[in-house]
Amino acid sequence: MSSILSVKDLTKVYNGNANKKLTILDEINFDIKEGETFSIVGPSGSGKTTLLGLCAGLDQVTSGDIILNNIKLSALNEDELAQVRNQHVGFIFQNFQLIPTLTALENVMVPLELRGEKDAQKTAKQLLERVGLGDRFDHYPVQLSGGEQQRVSIARAFSNKPSILFADEPTGNLDEETSGSIEELLFEINKESGTTLVIVTHDLDLAAKTNKMIRLKGGKIVES
Repeated sequence: MSSILSVKDLTKVYNGNANKKLTILDEINFDIKEGETFSIVGPSGSGKTTLLGLCAGLDQVTSGDIILNNIKLSALNEDELAQVRNQHVGFIFQNFQLIPTLTALENVMVPLELRGEKDAQKTAKQLLERVGLGDRFDHYPVQLSGGEQQRVSIARAFSNKPSILFADEPTGNLDEETSGSIEELLFEINKESGTTLVIVTHDLDLAAKTNKMIRLKGGKIVES
């Protein structure tokens, strides 16, 4: 299997107060193969979410390289990065990130319509049925439980058939029972779709379900 994501000597530095430089990530290296499940763990402030954002093309590295699906992200401008995200990447967030003024169905349709899909509504309905929300098409986020909102966001994440899916604390806002069913669903659909899954999590039980894991501390990989 070829690598879908290669991170080479990645360093991210921010300018702090009084011109002090803050090194958030320091010389990070890892490879993820197509179809693998991969988790990034570590304490708060270790750089996990920053690393996820860089790998997904949401931010630029200070030095080093990220190669996603044979595309070197550091060589791209903002518009080109947005195109890569649209074509190759799916996202699931801890706080769901659903648009409150849109129904469950409309939320899933948004990325499909942005890509100019002809059967956006039909595809969105099939995805919502797959995540167990066939009776919730017309419900707004406020009318859905946390678990149901995360199911909508899973349906939306898979709508553009991503090569790689980034999940940032996908069960962080859910109770234990709901978390279990969401994890199961996420891994099931991921396997069906042949997608590569990268999860940032505090939950070591969830991380243990992935093929590979790295542990960050102070912006460095301390265990792989």
